[in-house]
Amino acid sequence: MDVRWDAPGPGLWELDRSHFRGGTTPIVQSLMSAAMESGMRRVMRELGTPADTIQPRFVNGFCYARLRPLISPDRVSTKLAPLPILRLATRLHPEMRRRARTAERTLAERPWRAVISNWESDGRRAIEAVNLALQDVPVRELGDHSLIGHIEDLIAHCRTNLEHHFWLHGYDLGPIGILLTTCNEWGIAPADVIPLLEGASPSTSAPIEALERVRVRVEACGARPSTLEELRGVSAAVANDVDTYLRYRGSLLFSRYDIDGVTVGELPDLVLSTIMSSQTRQSSDDVGTRTAAVRQRVLAEDQAEFDERLAEARAAMNLRDDNGPATSEWPLGLLRLSLLEVGRRLVARGFAQQPGHVFELAPDEIDPAVLAGRGPSSATLADRQQQRQAMALLDPPPTLGDAGAVVPLSVLPPSMGRLVATVQMVMQQLGMAGDRTALGAGLRGTGVGSGSYRGVARSAASPEEALEHMEPGDVLVVAFTTPAYNVVLSIAGGIVTSEGGPLSHAAVLARELGIPAVIGAPGALTEIRNGMVIDVDPVAGEVRIVADV
Repeated sequence: MDVRWDAPGPGLWELDRSHFRGGTTPIVQSLMSAAMESGMRRVMRELGTPADTIQPRFVNGFCYARLRPLISPDRVSTKLAPLPILRLATRLHPEMRRRARTAERTLAERPWRAVISNWESDGRRAIEAVNLALQDVPVRELGDHSLIGHIEDLIAHCRTNLEHHFWLHGYDLGPIGILLTTCNEWGIAPADVIPLLEGASPSTSAPIEALERVRVRVEACGARPSTLEELRGVSAAVANDVDTYLRYRGSLLFSRYDIDGVTVGELPDLVLSTIMSSQTRQSSDDVGTRTAAVRQRVLAEDQAEFDERLAEARAAMNLRDDNGPATSEWPLGLLRLSLLEVGRRLVARGFAQQPGHVFELAPDEIDPAVLAGRGPSSATLADRQQQRQAMALLDPPPTLGDAGAVVPLSVLPPSMGRLVATVQMVMQQLGMAGDRTALGAGLRGTGVGSGSYRGVARSAASPEEALEHMEPGDVLVVAFTTPAYNVVLSIAGGIVTSEGGPLSHAAVLARELGIPAVIGAPGALTEIRNGMVIDVDPVAGEVRIVADV
């Protein structure tokens, strides 16, 4: 395939492999580009960050992003002015002066406390209520115009909530990044600090605990259901538990961050297997013991600050993984399911070859006319899908463009410099810094857990295919996981991902669910074949192939 890898604008653009693998659908490209830019712009202004926003752009279906400067954002300088001049400029520019004052207030007042409290008291429930109302719309009964109108409502809902999603990240990742940056200044590496956050995300383990209660009820009845319907038939209590679970989880888009992924409810056999193998796992390490050991490495006069920073980071951790399912995966899952109804109608009328070809439509093509045969032809949609799938197989460069001369953090007022360092730390620990070898190489990556696990690798061309063939105890091998993977991961004996870092969702899931994992091993999808027997060794941070297929 003949493609060009041109920078989508001035500055340095870094590849984000931890959320999008390539071949991103047109609708999600549009949603993410707009929502991320506006959401991050808002939170950076509120916190006092000396940057305009994190600006995403898709190149050949791959997501690239850059930190857009506040001053002269679209001019790349090859030579820096003298440092005294730069320091003066940062203190005289009106917006920089305002943000410097804001940054000081942010570090002193810690506004994430109020945001986290609001989320836990009312914020999440308000979003869930709208999600449920949209979910209850009987899309198959709608006429064509009403169906398209409903999809337009869903696109607007996704845009609003994705913007909120990225805004919230300033308040969930912010205190975590400040903890890591502060400890790093004390000579304590992030790898020693991140494990201290284990157990701080009850929203991650809650679905597994709910499913375990269902399993216990079923086993108490002596039943061995082979289908989800048979499971419902065990008792009224079991049926109620399953229906409640699927009402709040069934429409979650969980296999990827794109609408060509699948929702939980579309894989009933996986849901059944997950329920019947659910068990709450306990970590073998004591978080309190580890915390005390790290605390001893902090100077006595700094230990109170360490305690405070750690407490705030742990409070933020639950929001970090509770945010995505409510604001991103659920709205996008609802959009997927409604678009599939359009796809089914297109197929029935001879305007498409497969229902999934509906995902090749651009946002401005979501119109009643498409259902009347006045949209892209069946052949055009099939060709678009083929091209998009081919682009997903490309090997994109880790960076595009040129950063030019990099302004040192030392020219910034201290409060602003600390916030920039925090952003940089978070991006690196998420595995979003562009260089995929920064945290791992080959079958080496970030280990999560304290004991090795040997099992059969379940890998495939797509995460959906791998998940569909998962058996209890298999090692799931995927590019990355979304937060919504927690609804099915109890059947996995281990996790291996090719992307991500110690703060990625896969790492959080593994820590919270007690599943041995190696995160961000670049060779995972190329060196591990489906059916291989592999050892997942989190202590060594590597995967070893034991037996080939």
